[in-house]
Amino acid sequence: MNIIQRVIQIFNLSNVISIKDFKKTDINYILDEANELEDVAKSLKFCDELKGKILGMMFFEPSTRTRLSFETAMKRLGGSCVGFAGTNTSSLSKGENIADTSKMLEAYADVLVIRHQLEGAARFIADIVDVPVINAGDGAGQHPTQTLLDLYTIRKEFGDIKDINIALVGDLKYGRTVHSLAHALGMFNIKMSFVAPEELKMPNEVLHDLRKNNIQFNETNNLRDVIDDVDVLYVTRIQKERFPDEEEYSKIKGAYLINKELIEGKDLIVMHPLPRIDEIAYDVDNTIYNKYFEQAFYGVPVRMAILNNLISW
Repeated sequence: MNIIQRVIQIFNLSNVISIKDFKKTDINYILDEANELEDVAKSLKFCDELKGKILGMMFFEPSTRTRLSFETAMKRLGGSCVGFAGTNTSSLSKGENIADTSKMLEAYADVLVIRHQLEGAARFIADIVDVPVINAGDGAGQHPTQTLLDLYTIRKEFGDIKDINIALVGDLKYGRTVHSLAHALGMFNIKMSFVAPEELKMPNEVLHDLRKNNIQFNETNNLRDVIDDVDVLYVTRIQKERFPDEEEYSKIKGAYLINKELIEGKDLIVMHPLPRIDEIAYDVDNTIYNKYFEQAFYGVPVRMAILNNLISW
C-alpha cells in the first residue's frame, strides 16, 4: 500500500553527502515526510513503498544507532538490506580497495549508505557509482542524516525550528554531528552557543560560514555562562578515537557533566547523538529534560523519508 500522497516533488538531491548541499526547502520536505511516516516507523501502519528494493550498507567504522535505524527504515518500507559492518567481514581485509568494493555493492543494491573514517569518502564513492549514496558519517566531517533527525526532534518538541537558543556542548572540533547541525541551524537563523574546551573549539571553517551568513553565535568554555538562556542543550562526547595523542584526551575527558542538579528547574531539553560516555549522568534519564532516546528513535522515520525520496522505480 502506498501511503505517501505526493502532489509536487520538491526534494532535489540525488545523493545525501553534506548538509551544505541542502536547501531549507529540502530539509522541510524531508521533515514533513518523516512526520507522515512516523506511524509506519512505530509499526502502527504497514507500508511496502520500497518492496523489492535493496539498501547496500558499507560501514567501515563502528555504528549502532545509524546502522540499525537505516536497516529498520528500509525494512519498514518493505525493502531489504545487504552489506557489511567492519572491514574484517569483507574483502577489504584481503586488500580490496574502497572503489572496487563500492562498484561491487552498486551491482547488488539500489542505494548505498556509507560510514568511513576518512572525511570525503562518501563523496568519492558518489562520484564513481551510478546509484544514490548516503553519507552516514565521514571521519570528523559531516553526518547529514543525524542532523535531519536532530532538526526533526527540535521541531517535534517546539512545533517549529525558530525562536530558540541552542548550546552545542563538548567535542566541537572532531564532532561531525555538530558540524552538520551548526550549518543547518544557520539556515533557520537559530542563535547558537558553542561550549567547548579551548582544544576542542568549533573549527574555523564552520565559524566562517556562520559569520558570512550573519548567524548569531558565541563561544565559551564555561557551560554556566549560557545554561540559563538556552532551550536546547545538545551534548556530545569527547571522542577518544579522533585524538592523535591519548594523553591529550585524558586531560579533557569529563570536561562537562550534565546531571539533574545542574538542569533542574530550567526550561530546556537535553539532546545527544549518542553514544554517551560520562557527559550525561544517568539521573537525567527519567526526567522531563531527556530527549536523547526519542531522538534516537526519530532516526527511523527521518531515514525512511530519505530512502523513499532517493530510490526511484
